[in-house]
Amino acid sequence: MLKSTLKTLALATLMAGTALTAATAADFKIRATANSNENDEDYDGLVVFKNYVEAASNGAIEVELFIGTQLCSNGAECLQGVADGTVDVYISTSGGASGIFPYVQVLDLPYLMADDRIAEHVLSGDFTRTIRDMALADSGDMIRLMTIGNTGGWRNFANTKRRVASPEDMEGLKIRTVVADLPQELVKSLGASPTPIPWPELFTSFQTGVVEGSKNGITDIMGMKFPDAGLQYVTLDGHAYMGALWWMSNDTFMSMPEELRQVVVDGFYGLQQATFASPKRKSIAAYEEFVAGGGDLYVPTPAEKAAFKDAASPVYDWFKGNVQGGEQAFDALTAAVAEAEAEVGAARAADLN
Repeated sequence: MLKSTLKTLALATLMAGTALTAATAADFKIRATANSNENDEDYDGLVVFKNYVEAASNGAIEVELFIGTQLCSNGAECLQGVADGTVDVYISTSGGASGIFPYVQVLDLPYLMADDRIAEHVLSGDFTRTIRDMALADSGDMIRLMTIGNTGGWRNFANTKRRVASPEDMEGLKIRTVVADLPQELVKSLGASPTPIPWPELFTSFQTGVVEGSKNGITDIMGMKFPDAGLQYVTLDGHAYMGALWWMSNDTFMSMPEELRQVVVDGFYGLQQATFASPKRKSIAAYEEFVAGGGDLYVPTPAEKAAFKDAASPVYDWFKGNVQGGEQAFDALTAAVAEAEAEVGAARAADLN
């Protein structure tokens, strides 16, 4: 009897171990990459995504993180990797994806979203779904936009020469841009001179006077130590929200059963919220460091900010007329902004009583 009982227990233990192994073995793997580092909000978002997806799927999905250039080195290469399945998840800026999906540059149009609350409302709704549908159609259902978060807060104008309180103060300044038409059109509309410079060369370019300004977030400015190169004036005009587009292989996503696709979607919601929050915290210390080092931080009045928007407004028509899909993307964004302003405005009014 005892031997029989022991055999039964041993068999049960063996079967339990086998079942446990089967239950914990991942059925799906997601290879996610960000061309940044572990101090970046992109990494913060990926950590949240990995933790949620692996836990909520009960181990059925494993998420592997590749930070830096281990899988691919730039937007075009990484998005090709998403299309051919060597990369499952990739985060790009609008500029990084614009070669394939030019209309995503709508996020770079100036002065359309007033603050974080409006931007987060817009990027959590149907605007993102519209861009998703456009990207799926243009990629032959290969590249899927999962969500849009943030990477670095807001772009502001900064320079080495003087305080900028009006568009007239921009006159003649040599402002660094990327090699893309939209930011160059914006800089020209404000009376400055756009000067494309590779990011790694920007510090030296400030020192030598090749450029006299840029349009960056404060965490990038301080992370690259640009004040040491003479960048001492920052105007908080907040002309563009630094959107982060999170792409996924549509084949990988659609290969999962619906309940696991729901886990992935919810994981991207958590990732988005993490990237919304991270730049807010990091920018506090960055602004304090900038001012403590003698930097001039200027906040435009509402009237001054309106003057910047008026001066830059020709860029809207340029975008709609010259960028493939530009008019559809512009209409989707402005409609979403109007809806957000109404809903957020109503909520704010209700909370005042």
